[in-house]
Amino acid sequence: MANSKRQLFIKRRMRVRNKLRRANRGRMRLSVHRSNKNIMVQLIDDVNGVTVASASTLEKDLGFVGKNNLEAATKVGTVIAERAKKAGVEEAYFDRGGFLFHGKVKALAEAAREGGLKI
Repeated sequence: MANSKRQLFIKRRMRVRNKLRRANRGRMRLSVHRSNKNIMVQLIDDVNGVTVASASTLEKDLGFVGKNNLEAATKVGTVIAERAKKAGVEEAYFDRGGFLFHGKVKALAEAAREGGLKI
């Protein structure tokens, strides 16, 4: 029986996450989720199971509500880097989830790097 697109996405996401967890124990995880209308990112402490910082295009003060483009992804990347610095985090590993490291996801990662977050 064929797997649905959602099941294949979940398998891909878990494969990526499990490989990253084995290689990066003790570091924070920068997790990205992209929908058709928005892009969200969280800085997660897996040891304590706590979200340290987050940013999203759903925040009205960013001015990108309901937009999912390269410009919005870049802005979210710079915001998460600022919030990570404020929380005292300098280094994290990038969890792209089941998404390809291309386009909006790549733009977000590069903006976070330019903002001073070591990925």
